[in-house]
Amino acid sequence: MPPTPQRDFSAPTIVIGAGPHGLAAAALLNRSGEPAVILERSDGVGASWAQRYDHLRLHTTPGASKLPGLPIPRQAGPWVSRDDYVRYLEHYVAHHRLDVRVNTEVQRIERAEPGSRARWLVHTADGPVPAGAVVVATGRCHTPHTPRWPGRSTFTGTLLHSAHYRSPIPYWGRDVLVVGVGNSGTEIASVLAGAGAARVRISVRTPPNILPRSSARWHAAGRLTEVLPLAWRDRTSLLTQRLAVPDLTSRGLPRPRTGLYTRNVREKVNPVLDHGFVDAVLSGRVEPVAAVEAFDGPDVVLADGTRLRPDTVIAATGFRSDLHDLVGPLGVLDDAGQPLAVGGQCHPTAPRLYFTGYTNPLTGVLRQAGVEARAIAHALRREKARPALPLPLPGDRTTRALDKGHAPG
Repeated sequence: MPPTPQRDFSAPTIVIGAGPHGLAAAALLNRSGEPAVILERSDGVGASWAQRYDHLRLHTTPGASKLPGLPIPRQAGPWVSRDDYVRYLEHYVAHHRLDVRVNTEVQRIERAEPGSRARWLVHTADGPVPAGAVVVATGRCHTPHTPRWPGRSTFTGTLLHSAHYRSPIPYWGRDVLVVGVGNSGTEIASVLAGAGAARVRISVRTPPNILPRSSARWHAAGRLTEVLPLAWRDRTSLLTQRLAVPDLTSRGLPRPRTGLYTRNVREKVNPVLDHGFVDAVLSGRVEPVAAVEAFDGPDVVLADGTRLRPDTVIAATGFRSDLHDLVGPLGVLDDAGQPLAVGGQCHPTAPRLYFTGYTNPLTGVLRQAGVEARAIAHALRREKARPALPLPLPGDRTTRALDKGHAPG
């Protein structure tokens, strides 16, 4: 169904971000009688997914990756590809008739004046949009993060973040160093090694917890063991890894000492689900090396003093939420810039301001989108006595800002 422009609309709730968490929140708000408008800075839904590397596949099965109210098509297979998931998100918008205003970047959120019918003002490039409630769903993976390594600017090779890596084709015959042993780093290294890169090394600061990606049981185990003591879960996870994953110590990748549950709590990281990385390390096609400490012209200096001279360095070093410009002055973020309250909870000083998509549970990030969406819809239902807030009529400055995009119908 082609997108059609909409000029006249009203909604008590603005959702910022048209990724999985924003779409799920809007769908359940609409279902509960709280119409929502989604503001998206890019020109389509699921933009952060569409921009990831070509061979990306979900690390959760379709049943654990679907959003509320619509299953992922069976033909997408057991491990859904990037393109199939983006198509699923587009279908989700049409299926739930979500009102998505693309090319509409939100600059900041402010409290409305006392006595106003609005509670919040959502500032876009062409003026403020009043809202009774706001759901921030810009996500944990908003801004690529590359460490400020000493000498980084002197590096004469190519340095890029994994967010800007697309496929292994440009790296055929090249010497590549991948920095970071999370799911993205290990997957990129494995694919590069199998696609003709001359040499692939992966820089390791902390040995990862690795599990097979053979079924959905790892995420199911996370759900079933949430009530058990952390130390017990850690011991069980480390034993599971010893039984299921070969020892890679002789290849430069020792077994982790910290259980995956403790690492998730402390560092918000999930285990690596293996899709060829272990075999690539065992065969020598991917070589683990020490952590990167600095750059020196053409050289990369490692923590053990080793100097490498790769053609390309791919930094799979994560992302930042980057919420300070959006909500920093409101006092709703912790020292790390993360929301102090997520899901159906609001910060006491910011009622009806919700955040979704800022956790990284072992039970699955995409499953969590539905969990948090239901909590937000339930929280707003409890306050449904507050009347809906009409947004501006056609022709005024705010409406023109929103009409830069389209609402799929």
